[in-house]
Formats: sequence, C-alpha cells, structure tokens
Amino acid sequence: MKKVDLLNLKGEKVKELTLNENIFDITPNDKVLYDAVILSRAALRQGTHKTKNRSEVSGGGRKPWRQKGTGRARQGSIRAVQWVGGGNYGTPVPRDYSKKQNRKERRLALKTALTEKVNNKELVVVESIAMSTPKTKEMLNILKTLKMDDKKVLIIVKEFEENLILASRNLQNVVLISADEVNVLDLVATNMVLITEEALNTIEEVLK
Repeated sequence: MKKVDLLNLKGEKVKELTLNENIFDITPNDKVLYDAVILSRAALRQGTHKTKNRSEVSGGGRKPWRQKGTGRARQGSIRAVQWVGGGNYGTPVPRDYSKKQNRKERRLALKTALTEKVNNKELVVVESIAMSTPKTKEMLNILKTLKMDDKKVLIIVKEFEENLILASRNLQNVVLISADEVNVLDLVATNMVLITEEALNTIEEVLK
C-alpha cells in the first residue's frame, strides 16, 4: 500500500496519506502508456497543410504553342509543375492525424503514468496552494521551498484561482491544470507533480 506525505507550503509534513492502490500502485503497462502519448501528440496536429496541384491553380486552359515546328520542347499547359506559377507534384493535402484508443486503455495509461510518478518519488501532495499575491516571485519561493524550482513542474489543483494563474503563467517550467484536465502527456512531459489534497481526492474519485 503506497503512502505519501501531505505537506504544507513550508515543506513541513502535516500527516501521511494512503494512496488508492488501484490507481497509484498498479503494474505499469508501458505499451499502453506509449500508445496514449502517441495519441495525445497526434491529436495536437492540425493537419491543415495544403498546397495546390496543377488542377487547382488558375490559368493554363490552352496549349501554349503547337506541338511541333517551334524548336521548343512540347508543352501542354503553363500550369504544369515545371512552370513558374504551376501546380505542385505530390502535394500535401489536409488529413486527420487522430488515433483511437479504447476507454479502458486510456484509463490504464493514466494510472500507469501516476504510478510511475509515485514510484519515482515525483509526486508531492500539499494541503492547498493559496497565493496571497499574483506575483511570480511568490510562486518561485514556494517551488524553492519544496525543492523543485529547477525542475519542470505540473501543478494540479481542483479549481483555478486568479492569483495562482497569474503567478504561474510566466514560469516556463510550470504547467498548471485542474484535476479534471489530468492527462498522460503532461504527466510524462514534466519532472515533478505538485498536487493539492483536494485535487488528489478528485482524481481518485474519478479513476477508482
């Protein structure tokens, strides 16, 4: 049974929490986790790349000169690929990069990512993250106190507070999300997870 310390913002231990073993202590499935990361990254691709082929560019409705007798190479259209202003050959076209993964696999991938964070001691649980000011300096002080100011940190809260949003948005190494936005890609892409007790309870309630 996995346990984790509940800290305050001064880094002091308040009590010990018992984590849900069906979420934070499963046998990791790297294959499903890998598939989930690929799915998430593919979903970020817009797939709107497009250039025009010879049938889509304007002009070129007639043969530029007769087939024989001019001394020049034969040409059928001024919109052919070898002409300036002509169409492109093998042109990219819009496409959908999204992939599919069933619900059980997506949940397993998320549980695997969370289990890995616990196993690697990369999960820090705090009572709450209450910011008295919207200043970045205050957020930096919190991260320094918790010894994660030099790492890429994923902060998970139950609900956003304006001061927290403003204090963290200028930090390139900080990603702020709510408990219902937790995803595999953010978990894998960050070194540490800083989560509030409320957000942890929400995740356990959803994934139990």
